[in-house]
Amino acid sequence: MYTVRRLAAGELRDSAGPLAELLVDTVGSGYSLGFLAPLDAAEAAGWWRALAPDVAAGRLLVWAAHHDADHRIAGTVQLRPATPANGRHRAEVAKLMVHRADRGRGLAGRLLTALESAAVEHGIRTLVLDTETGSPAERLYAAAGWTRVGTVPDYATDPSGTPHATTVFYKALPAEPAAGADVRPGRDKL
Repeated sequence: MYTVRRLAAGELRDSAGPLAELLVDTVGSGYSLGFLAPLDAAEAAGWWRALAPDVAAGRLLVWAAHHDADHRIAGTVQLRPATPANGRHRAEVAKLMVHRADRGRGLAGRLLTALESAAVEHGIRTLVLDTETGSPAERLYAAAGWTRVGTVPDYATDPSGTPHATTVFYKALPAEPAAGADVRPGRDKL
């Protein structure tokens, strides 16, 4: 079992080491997240710590999934709300990661569900994301009700530096939270 919680800025800084381990594992597994392999753990931890000001200002929301048995971070996802006045109803989903030891247990879907519920609570009605074409993540988003917009050839490289196409998705969210939804930090027990 996993507990999914939204992290405050201080919690993000305090969790930079374990989050770095997750990022290094994910990049080492070949997933395209904007980093090349091999990714240094200190560099990864610094990247996480650098996100804290955006989290503190509400420009970025970050969730972490903790394994209940050993409390290690097993997964994470981010939501970056748009800042223009005419775009405050939309946000970008980024950096969905699940440690290789925890894949295949539905954790990515649970992280997405927590993010989507919180997005609705924040008045966000449209989510967008991009992911490597042909990847397991592309299949996950399609199965989770996301709509495929199209692909961009050679958009990003994988961790080895090889260019790949990316698929762009969007998801329209309901205007109101589902009945009984409780998305307060620390309350997303999965």
